[in-house]
Amino acid sequence: VYSCCYLSRRLNQLSSHDPLWKRQCKKYWLISEEEKSQRNQSWKAIFISTYSDLGRYIRYYATLKKAWDDLEKYLGQRCPRMIGSLKESVREEDLDAVEAQIGCKLPDDYRCSFRIHNGQKLVVPGLMGSMALSNHYRSEDLLDIDTAAGGFQQRLGLKQCLPLTFCIHTGLSQYMALESVEGRNKYEIFYQCPDQMARNPSAIDMFITGTSYLEWFTSYVNKVVTGGYPIIRDQIFRYVHDKECVATTGDITVSVSTSFLPELSSVHPPHYFFTYRIRIEMSKDALPEKACQLDSRYWRITNAKGDVEEVQGPGVVGEFPIISPGRVYEYTSCTTFSTTSGYMEGYYTFHCLYYKDKFFNVTIPRFHMVCPTFKVSTARMEINHNEYAVDEDEDSTDTDEYEDRRRVLDIPAPSGRCPRHT
Repeated sequence: VYSCCYLSRRLNQLSSHDPLWKRQCKKYWLISEEEKSQRNQSWKAIFISTYSDLGRYIRYYATLKKAWDDLEKYLGQRCPRMIGSLKESVREEDLDAVEAQIGCKLPDDYRCSFRIHNGQKLVVPGLMGSMALSNHYRSEDLLDIDTAAGGFQQRLGLKQCLPLTFCIHTGLSQYMALESVEGRNKYEIFYQCPDQMARNPSAIDMFITGTSYLEWFTSYVNKVVTGGYPIIRDQIFRYVHDKECVATTGDITVSVSTSFLPELSSVHPPHYFFTYRIRIEMSKDALPEKACQLDSRYWRITNAKGDVEEVQGPGVVGEFPIISPGRVYEYTSCTTFSTTSGYMEGYYTFHCLYYKDKFFNVTIPRFHMVCPTFKVSTARMEINHNEYAVDEDEDSTDTDEYEDRRRVLDIPAPSGRCPRHT
């Protein structure tokens, strides 16, 4: 009996030992020393009060809170006006009310994130990234919970899907499936892609962007805060740079980053739209007489079948840029493939400004473009497949007349087409 009493007394002492609760507060709730001093409470009291409010999210809270904190810190230094678009957290009863309104349960990782920030206001630029071409502009907002609930879908093709993002220019959204219906996995996140050849409007294919809200959001934030996505004019641009897509010829380095545009792509007919951003830079240590001007471009474009198309043309984006020591020139263009992947490579031809009869080629590194994972609509499986006969041998297109240099706002409505090169 004495041993049991001593053990109970010792356990009680241990359970009240504040340094032990400090470790738990920092691990699960990311409570700092400064926040603790402001609350003027013991670590044990802070843990218990926080757990009573956020206990159901203990598996997710620290990961999501760190992601939000990292994102705010990064954007505060580079895109401060975007911080002002973020909304304060919502309450548990607000999330419960939304569940009652839509008749579906929200996943805990999604709820947890909205206990930290309730998405953002419908503004430009959007928190979830932008993309711009000469006649197309996209910028995705992270929807607040009420706006998301208002866009909850019950129609065929998007049944029981909740929008996570929205672009006010294109109407594009990323959706999260709240149930495993119509061929989707529960909590899968995707861009919708209507089948342009189907007579049935419920035939909606899907480009998959995430398997859960936690994975989707934290992987995006990681790309942003590690510099994986460039910041251009206070906006996050979703270009991905492969470190191998760099080539140096003499004093000139060419690097490439790419992006897939789901809103201009389709599975049926097969039309996969990619944009690429090219950076041309001359070393700052180059001699002044190395200054040169770009005259023309040559592209070799290969699709997944091995079909090759060669393209030649004067300048880039209608310009003939001059490159001198330390100078950088960047531009954006696009291409389409009828296959789910392909690659491009080529060279630019320059002439020297000091020796005008001297011409030389600068290598453009090979860069690959791959369509993300997609799922075909279950509605199509039930329809006669002859309805979908398409020509899979359509050539890819390099579209320098579609190129755009540093224009990211005030872009007219998209045409949805990638014009042929000239």
